[in-house]
Amino acid sequence: MQHSIGVIGLGVMGRNLALNMASHQEEVAIYNYTRDLTDDLVAHDEGLPLHPYYDIEAFVQSLARPRKIFMMVTAGSAIDSVIESLLPHLETGDIIMDGGNSHFLDTERRFDELQRHGIEYIGVGVSGGEVGARTGPAIMPGGSKEAYDHVAPILTKIAAHVEGDPCCVYIGPKGAGHFVKMVHNGIEYADMQLIAEAYSFLRFRLGLDVTEVADIFAEWNAGELKSYLIEITADILRKTDDETGQPLIDVILDQAGQKGTGKWTSLQAIDNGIASSIITEALFARYLSAVKEERVAASAVLKGPEDLSTLERDAWVERIRQALYMGKVAAYAQGFTQYRTSSELYDWNLRLEEIALIFRGGCIIRADFLNVISEAFKNDANLSNLMLAPFFAEKVQAYQESLRHVVAEGALSGFALPCLSTSLTYYDSYRTANSNANMLQAQRDYFGAHTYARTDREGVFHTDWQ
Repeated sequence: MQHSIGVIGLGVMGRNLALNMASHQEEVAIYNYTRDLTDDLVAHDEGLPLHPYYDIEAFVQSLARPRKIFMMVTAGSAIDSVIESLLPHLETGDIIMDGGNSHFLDTERRFDELQRHGIEYIGVGVSGGEVGARTGPAIMPGGSKEAYDHVAPILTKIAAHVEGDPCCVYIGPKGAGHFVKMVHNGIEYADMQLIAEAYSFLRFRLGLDVTEVADIFAEWNAGELKSYLIEITADILRKTDDETGQPLIDVILDQAGQKGTGKWTSLQAIDNGIASSIITEALFARYLSAVKEERVAASAVLKGPEDLSTLERDAWVERIRQALYMGKVAAYAQGFTQYRTSSELYDWNLRLEEIALIFRGGCIIRADFLNVISEAFKNDANLSNLMLAPFFAEKVQAYQESLRHVVAEGALSGFALPCLSTSLTYYDSYRTANSNANMLQAQRDYFGAHTYARTDREGVFHTDWQ
């Protein structure tokens, strides 16, 4: 029997994707460079059609042509090493899929290199974590459309489904799929940080106990903030530590990790002149969290305000809810602006209304308002900024006062709210018709003769300022 697909890399994500494929009646060949993970999966394969191989050539030869190989390998040199080991055994038209968090430029390079060997390469963004991989993730494939058509029956089966539609569509050529996943992760950074700031304000400025805050997040999840991240935040706050009996959140060290995709999102935006301040501020918040010892030492030296006033609970809970919603809209606006601008830059023709629909199920940033985002781009394919869509324009104008109150109170009371503050700055900067950049340009011309444009006539001008 020749198998319909092969999976290389049987860590948490690869293992669960293989099980997902086999659960959908695919005959799945599995291979891992260390035998133990292969043996463990076979021992717990749930009676599914998984076929272990311990030799790379035998693994490849077991696959029906065109061969479809799904790699779930750590991004970087490990992927190049796996590709090198596969190449001697592949034939023209065979397809390699990379389901890891590879940088999109690496995917573009690998695509071009494999094309010269007659091999198709698809960069597949996968979001949803361990559970999503097993039960249905959001999938973002990029490469040649012809290659995607060969693998689409499998990918659309294993993806999450919302209202009968798979959370998987062809994204675009070469590295487009991994790019969309990269920016998705940047939006995820911002979304998580915004939620953390709302939590800290509720808990430590309003003085609510952890159970009250959990109930508030659960209530928010029943309304317009409904999303996976809001849902799990309520669950996290209800979890008790088995050893101490304390809320588990209180015994988790306040140092956040990161794997690089948020940084890549910010760097790509900076390289191409795209305002991505909220995503970047979320990245910087993680960097600051890492210097725990410095922060502890600084807390004994650098003092904040004292004698804070008591805030009225219900009014401030609603203000924080509105501020969080507006911050999320601003963060998504920056992410989708990066999609639109980069699509033009790389000639990808990204369909933003479809990307929003992919994110509705399986992925970490899934949220109810993605339907509204999709509708906004469906109604106006040339929409320059999500905040200008009628639905969101009405929302941010209605909620801006709450965001201002929360940011101002954070500043006055000494609570750092980096992403909420940056969301307000982004909103105010974007709605400013006449900015202070004329002063910047005058300064540049004064010290460096960099010239400037005028408001009253065409041309390029320079002044002898002295």
